[in-house]
This record gives sequence, C-alpha cells and structure tokens, in this order.
Amino acid sequence: MLELKLITESPQIVRQALADRQMDTSPVETIIQLDARRRALIAEVEALRAERNTVSKQIGRMKDPAERQAKIEAMRAVGDRISALDADLKTVQRELHNLLASLPNIPDPRTPYGKNEDDNVVLKTVGQLPAFDFDPQPHWDLGPALGIIDFERGVKITGSRFYVLSGAGARLQRALIAFMLDLHIKQGYLEKYPPFMVKSETVFAAGQLPKFADNLYKDHEEDLYMVPTAEVPLTGLHMNEILPVESLPRLYTAYTPCFRREKMSAGRDVRGIKRGHQFDKVEMYIYCQPEDSDAMLDKMLADAEETLALLGLPYRVKQLCTGDLGFGARITYDLEVWAPGCNEWLEVSSVSNVGDFQARRANIKYRTAEGKKGYLHTLNGSGLGLPRTLIAILENYQQPDGSVVVPEVLRPWMGGVEIIRAEG
Repeated sequence: MLELKLITESPQIVRQALADRQMDTSPVETIIQLDARRRALIAEVEALRAERNTVSKQIGRMKDPAERQAKIEAMRAVGDRISALDADLKTVQRELHNLLASLPNIPDPRTPYGKNEDDNVVLKTVGQLPAFDFDPQPHWDLGPALGIIDFERGVKITGSRFYVLSGAGARLQRALIAFMLDLHIKQGYLEKYPPFMVKSETVFAAGQLPKFADNLYKDHEEDLYMVPTAEVPLTGLHMNEILPVESLPRLYTAYTPCFRREKMSAGRDVRGIKRGHQFDKVEMYIYCQPEDSDAMLDKMLADAEETLALLGLPYRVKQLCTGDLGFGARITYDLEVWAPGCNEWLEVSSVSNVGDFQARRANIKYRTAEGKKGYLHTLNGSGLGLPRTLIAILENYQQPDGSVVVPEVLRPWMGGVEIIRAEG
C-alpha cells in the first residue's frame, strides 16, 4: 500500500506511476479530496468535543436552573452533531482506505516504460535450444502416450482444466518439488510448510485483495481463502510484527499447491497443462532492510537461474515493462523456459522486489539497535513454478521413440528411474 503522505504531498509521482502502468489517474484526485474531507471532519469533531468538555465543566458550576438546562440542551445537540460527524468520518475513512488499497506499487526507475507484454525486454538467453532429428511432440501428446498425464479422468473427477499425473509423471512432479526445496535450502533459505488456506487479512496483506478477489477460491462460511501462491502465507508469517534488524535478512522457501480461478478461453494458450485452476509451486521469499533489497533481488534472480541451469533447460530472462508489471511489484524479472513441443517460451518464475508495499499493508516493521523503526522490504520469486517446468523437461528431454530421459539432477528422487517409457 502506498503512503497517504506521498499521494497528498507528491501527487505527480503517483499520477505518473499510474500513467506508466496504463491506468486511470483519477483516483489520485479523489484520494486528495477524501483526505481533505477527513481532515476537516476530524478538526470539526475535535472542536466540538473541546467545546462540550468546556461547557460541561461550566454546567457543574451554574446556579441558575434555567440557564443550566439551556446549556444541557445545547450540549445534547452538540453530541448529536458529533455522532453524525463520526458516522461521516467512518464513511470517508472507509472510502479512503479502499481507494488506497486499490492503487498499485510505484515502478522502480529501472523498470522500462511499456504499454503491455509486447514491450518487455529480453535481457539474455542462456543455453542452446535443442535440435531434434525428429518432430518434437508437445506434452499433451507425450504425456498420454507415456501414460503419465490423464486429461480425461481429471475432467471426470473435477472438471475442465484439471488433470491427473500418474506413475512416473507423479513421481517426476514430486522429484522436482523436493529438488527445488533442497536446492533453496542450500542457497540459504529456511523451509516453511504453511497452511494452504488463509484469512482475508492475510490475503489483503499480500496485495491479493481487493484487486484479485474474482480470481480467488473462497470458503465463504469460514471466510478463508485457498492460497493463490505461497507468497501469501509467507507474507502473513510476520503480520503486525516488529523484527529486530539483527534477524534480517530472513530468507524463506515453501511448497504449496496454488488455486486460481483462471479466466480462460479455448485456444493455443490453454492446451495441455500450461494453465489450470490448481498447480504446484515452490516459492522464495525474503524480508530485508530497505538498503539490502537490491542485493537480495540479484540473489533471488541468481538462485532461480541456478535452478534452471541444474535442470539443463534453456531459458531466457525478461524484464517486465511498466504496462505489464504486477500489482505489488516495483521491478520484476521473468524467467522463461523453452518448450520445443509447444514451440514457445513458458514463464516458470517471476522474481520481484515489492519494496515496502506489502509491509505497509501487513504492518511489518524492523527495529534497529538504536530503536529506530521502519517498514522493511519484501521480495518474492518462483523457484520454480509447476507444471510448466514439468512441461519443459518432458519436451526438452524427449527421445525419438517417445520416451523421456530424466535429468540427472532429479534421479535421486526417482527411485532409479532414468528413462520414462510407456508401460506395456
């Protein structure tokens, strides 16, 4: 959440940020007007309460019953006016809070200007794209032929955009999760196993509410949300806490399934298992002092890249432009892996510095040894997201006979399976 003082004292900064994000700038003016109204109401209420306190003392010293009664009646009217103003104040504060909660973060100066994803900047490509002496199959053909992806039964038991992984496919998914968690632990992250359902306050703190309410699965009876990403519960770990500076940075990693009400239409982009309402992901998350967040962003990006390098997958790094930047992010790097069967680049990680945006929403601060307090910075990144990493392995490691070689780094979790072949 942006600081109200920034909006009221430097509105041009926020207007420019919204314009760069291709968004309507009018909320800035509305916020300024609401804040002026809020201040006026507070001033009037305080003045009336001061008047009432003063007169109440006078009433106690009055001898004339008629004069005393007149003052009491006048103060009763003042009390009614205070009650009405308090109600107006609550309404204004609620409207102001909702507007503030709807504003995205301000892009980092290093974030390139752009209108949409077409203006994202490819910074580098790592690894050679595989050359096949046969036509590589997409995973939606490979998986069923090997008996490791079952689309029909996924639809049967749940509905469209769900599938079942079977045998070596399920084990490969599990191997990827275990490999990534163990790698991130070696990279310095502390593993967490958070709840897969969270309170609305937690979802708000992470910046998912109110903007993404329509994309979330909710238990309305209990007012709990299924997590759309482990970023949400990892943000919630330290809500309303003050962390001692000597405990920073804090590096966490977590696996969770993720649940999102994806709005998808038929077509190339949704074929296979690229996009679904449920998927697995390993997350990296960092709490740090503001002066350390740039270095932590570099580390997180390098850690995500190492994951892809160890898997032997060709990938590229893109920097997102202002028009494609996520709601809470200041600066974001996407890692995309090459999928030769799909013949496209698939995003498997977004690494973002959020600055103090989430810390303000979640009220997470740090305290120095001298007692100084401030909002800390948070960063998040996929390390990596499934099933797209699984897709990349199946399509990059496929063989002419339709089998798939298991990357060497995953074999310790595959029980000796080095090649996935169709059973029977």
